[in-house]
Amino acid sequence: MIEYPVSFVGLPIGNREDITRRALALLESVDCICCEDTRNTGMLLAHYGIRKPLLSLHEHNEQQRAPEVAARALAGERFAVVTDAGMPGVSDPGYRLIQELKRREVPFTVLPGPSAVVTALVGSGLPSDAFFFGGFLPVKSGKKQQVLRQALEASYTSIFYESPFRILKTVQALAELDAGALICVARELTKVYETYHRGTAAELLAEFKARPPKGEMVLLIGGSNAPRPAAVPGKEGENQASGEGA
Repeated sequence: MIEYPVSFVGLPIGNREDITRRALALLESVDCICCEDTRNTGMLLAHYGIRKPLLSLHEHNEQQRAPEVAARALAGERFAVVTDAGMPGVSDPGYRLIQELKRREVPFTVLPGPSAVVTALVGSGLPSDAFFFGGFLPVKSGKKQQVLRQALEASYTSIFYESPFRILKTVQALAELDAGALICVARELTKVYETYHRGTAAELLAEFKARPPKGEMVLLIGGSNAPRPAAVPGKEGENQASGEGA
């Protein structure tokens, strides 16, 4: 197996058991692990009995730290780069470091791992043959309205991250744009209280008004390609994967 100076490693998005054997072997073999939050990564490593020097690499210091990591890699050190959950570089630190590695011609590789985007897409039941991932939704209402309208008119499923503090207003905005649009809110993926809320924008708005959801969320919006089946008597908008949660 080729030993790359720098490896970007996908980590579990919730359940620690979702880490791959290859990822564990790589983390055990490197000289240093760059991580978004040394405390979070430290707890995961301790769970698997791995002890390695940790170097913080987050959104506030990545631009300054990237040259240091690249230089040390060129000098012979081997690094693993991880974030708190999921894949480095996808709505997380990692992209700037990759640009620096490319600039200095430092070889690097990527070890695949869990993805909240793909997990939520499959679990949503929305069309998955084509999709768009837009990262975090805009905070400003005007820009958010524009993005949501585009998602509703698209010929594919759109996926976004959204804050639990803003999800109710976001679903309300969707209901105002198209009450019958099929959407899904995937909550606390792979964790104890994992829940999929599936239904029309109007159905989920009523549900969330009665009981605002909490936790980490992925919002999926069915575009013009999403079929709109007739309502089934006695069925609610929510379909839970594993029970209710706080």
